[in-house]
Amino acid sequence: MLRHIVAWNYKDGFTDAENKENAQKVKMELEGLKNHIPEIMEIKVNIEMLPTSNRDIVLDSLFKDEAALAAYQVHPEHQRAAAFVASVTQNRVCVDYYE
Repeated sequence: MLRHIVAWNYKDGFTDAENKENAQKVKMELEGLKNHIPEIMEIKVNIEMLPTSNRDIVLDSLFKDEAALAAYQVHPEHQRAAAFVASVTQNRVCVDYYE
């Protein structure tokens, strides 16, 4: 199994209330991809970070293999959701590894 983890910070220029609203929408959009993309085995978005964290939003997802991850990445629903995420976040980091 391949674990795909992505983390972001809030984009500058939003209020705390806007960041909270955007984070909820990011969670809804990304977790909702499970209903559209069969390659996703598990997907969870964490938006309640502890003060010791240096990222505001974390996506934790699981795929069968690299081919499944690649199919997810080019899927139109992922592309749509990713465009929204990119509009409200910055400083993206990604870690992919086999479990």
